Amino acid sequence: MKLSARNALNGKVIEIVKGQIVAKVKVDVSGQTVTSVISNEAVDDLDLKIGDSVQAIIKSSEVIIAK
Repeated sequence: MKLSARNALNGKVIEIVKGQIVAKVKVDVSGQTVTSVISNEAVDDLDLKIGDSVQAIIKSSEVIIAK
């Protein structure tokens, strides 16, 4: 997968809290927590689960989760 964002942080999913439309996903990156709000549909499409290895991709105003 090619992206224009250059800041990709490897980590593990430590928490997923789904709301009615969006989910808050917390990722542990070397002892620091990165939090992203993504759609519930994205959580399902990525099949995200606690303990999954993911990348938190930082692009100026957004944090994007890739698996």
